[in-house]
Amino acid sequence: MRIPVNDLKRQALSIEGELNAAVSRVIRSGRYVGGPELDAFEQAFARACGRRYCIGVGNGYDAIEIGLRGLGIGAGDEVVTVANAGGFGSLAILMTHALPVYVDVDWSTMNIDTAKVERALTRRTRAIIVTHLYGRLAPMEPIVRIARAAGISIIEDAAQAHGAVRNGRPAGGFGDVGCFSFYPTKCLGAVGDAGAIVTDDEELATKVRALRQYGWVGKMVAELGGGRNSRLDEIQAAVLHLKLRHLDAWNARRRAIDAAYRAMIEHPAIDWPDAAGEDHAVHLCVLRSRDRDRLRTRLTDAGVGTSVHYPVPDYGQPALKAALPGPVSLPVTDRASREVLTLPNFPEMTNEEVGHVIEAVRKAVAFV
Repeated sequence: MRIPVNDLKRQALSIEGELNAAVSRVIRSGRYVGGPELDAFEQAFARACGRRYCIGVGNGYDAIEIGLRGLGIGAGDEVVTVANAGGFGSLAILMTHALPVYVDVDWSTMNIDTAKVERALTRRTRAIIVTHLYGRLAPMEPIVRIARAAGISIIEDAAQAHGAVRNGRPAGGFGDVGCFSFYPTKCLGAVGDAGAIVTDDEELATKVRALRQYGWVGKMVAELGGGRNSRLDEIQAAVLHLKLRHLDAWNARRRAIDAAYRAMIEHPAIDWPDAAGEDHAVHLCVLRSRDRDRLRTRLTDAGVGTSVHYPVPDYGQPALKAALPGPVSLPVTDRASREVLTLPNFPEMTNEEVGHVIEAVRKAVAFV
């Protein structure tokens, strides 16, 4: 038995008729960019996030960069963020000519450590990017209090947390801006690149819409600097709209698989972050092991696919390191990069496959 970390084809086949109908509808319409499918999805996704506005963009990275630009972040500004989430937020910050300021994460959740946030603020701090890593909502309530007291903006990187909810408030519904990726592997995935920005601020929504299309405030009238061509097309919008109806069920299955792993895999060589609840979409099912590389090799030999999210902290990436004013060392982030390991977890996994992963991990850890 060979089990991948994810299998996108299975999900597509499970709703093949709906997908074919949606794509055919767009093709027959003759409207491929900026039409009724985009309008319908933006309205539906705004409601799902508890927001007034949703603006579709080309991908999740663009969502963060455009969100930063929409908030007026630029040269000389500092943006507090984490360094264990793949580097996307850091790249977006640097593209606005601002500077990322890193804080460590909480070992129990892998999300930003609120105790470290206030110490990182300076008179140049303009925003905090809060990543809901692996699908788990970060501790937004204290972060909102800190940010409001300091007069700075909050950007939620909710690329991995579609459908996660805490106390009735969904991912993307806490900050000034919520940024989403719909990369195909996400909990809500397109059939190509796609992203979105959500907000309650009408003025900001208007600005973001202009920035996603060359900075146009009218047809072929570019007034805003920093604009780009970053549009969510009609086919992606149609696909995402129909998949949105399945999201809760898919997330429930992800949580069930995660719970099965935790219940059946106990060993001193294995460490789990806190268990998943409604506020965790379980985009990725991640364990930790000091013998991560040996464990990974044994799982590969047993037919179990794995991945590492993420192996290099942002401040260790060559292209980012050169842009930082000095060395950075965050002990929890550094440890996580050495120990995290992603197991297979996607809604279409069979119970037999889940059982195979459990047995393979239990056998593998006996030798690490």
